[in-house]
Amino acid sequence: RRHAAFLDGLEKYRAHEYRRTLESPPVLWESGSTRLLDYGATAPSAKSGRPILVIPSLVNRSYIMDLTADRSFLRYLAASGFRPMLVDWGSPGTADLHKSLDDYIADDLVSALGIATGMANGPAVPVIGYCMGGTLATALSVLQPGQVSALVLMAAPWDFLTDTDGPPPALATAQPALENQIAALGHLPVDTLQAMFFALDPLQGWTKFQAFSAMKSGAAAAEIFVALEDWLNDGVPLAGAVARSCLFEWYGNNEPACGAWKIADRAIDPAQISCPTLGVLPSEDRIVPSVSAQALVDEIPNTELLSPRAGHIGMMIGSKATTELWSPLSKWLSEH
Repeated sequence: RRHAAFLDGLEKYRAHEYRRTLESPPVLWESGSTRLLDYGATAPSAKSGRPILVIPSLVNRSYIMDLTADRSFLRYLAASGFRPMLVDWGSPGTADLHKSLDDYIADDLVSALGIATGMANGPAVPVIGYCMGGTLATALSVLQPGQVSALVLMAAPWDFLTDTDGPPPALATAQPALENQIAALGHLPVDTLQAMFFALDPLQGWTKFQAFSAMKSGAAAAEIFVALEDWLNDGVPLAGAVARSCLFEWYGNNEPACGAWKIADRAIDPAQISCPTLGVLPSEDRIVPSVSAQALVDEIPNTELLSPRAGHIGMMIGSKATTELWSPLSKWLSEH
């Protein structure tokens, strides 16, 4: 019966009629596959609102922050009077696959921040970083302190070896194969990244499709399930140099927490960040352990905490996302 429920749920997902139809907002700037999207165009009052630079992870598509019309963190901010500007990394093309973290941060993000501050007619704007995007936003804030007026770090990993005796044994075992794959292809393929995420909770796929088999196809919950599952399966490859940095320098050597991580030859020291900072640590996060994100928050002097009762993705698109994250975060931005 469990096998049958799983297979029924899988086929039900494949046959579901939902397709993403949300149009992307106007592009303010682009370089290679990286674009800066103006979500101020999604609400009448947002065009004159305070610009906010929003940085997602490089590992997944950015539209998790704009999943559906009703589950869109960015459209909520726009409706609240802000002007969110999303860094959309896109799918890296041939030229982008040669990029390093230095290129993405010191070039792309610095340029995007300059566009946002220009739109604000002022020297600085708030910056929001989600997951790996928060780690990148930390580096950006160190490199360009005068242009960041406030910083929000949502489940941003920093200490990759906290509560462990060293690098994950699985990573050490897989490193030669991963190195060969990156050397041969020039990037880390989507399928390899998907397998790594799957390994975090191997039973999740089994149980979630069993549960989906019992949902009514026309129900709102079923549509959100399909929208999220489509996003999960819409991954992008990771440039070779970026993959090496994340896997071997971060997860292997723990360079950020050890003070050894550098961008553009500058050490990324969070203690140098002086702007007001909000650390968002979801209480049910199984992707970025709260102690890993807490280690970053602890390094920044002027920091407040928000702990939504949700998981890593649930805090962004869950049924309680508005009350647990969107509303208090919006209020914090208004006050800072």
